[in-house]
Amino acid sequence: MVADPEELGPNAVLDGPFTTRQLLRLDEALRMADRQTGLTFSVYIGELVAPSRETAEKLHKQIDGSARAVLIAVSPNQRKLEIVTGHEARKRISDRDAKLAGLSMAAAFAGGDLAGGILSGIDQLASHAGRH
Repeated sequence: MVADPEELGPNAVLDGPFTTRQLLRLDEALRMADRQTGLTFSVYIGELVAPSRETAEKLHKQIDGSARAVLIAVSPNQRKLEIVTGHEARKRISDRDAKLAGLSMAAAFAGGDLAGGILSGIDQLASHAGRH
């Protein structure tokens, strides 16, 4: 889950690639995806130790209820993107669906829009998962 800037307090310094407005939009997108699908959507932004897929899978396993979780792991500096779905989530989001979402996200990232790419990915993955 993305940190809620309002919960951090008035003197908190947000050090990251997103504005407060972008963080709020990402948080709302995650909440909506969770509510609509019954799955748990999470985003990780940071370095992914090689091999990146294994690192993303380890992060995914740390999510409560990981069988029903979807993790979007992005390392902008490394130009890496991993989408990991748990066993139950995979029944509703195919590898093909995840790859299509990943291609869309990568196109936005290449254009310099990290937040927009992630928002698009969340929306596409949630749409593929359908309502619960």
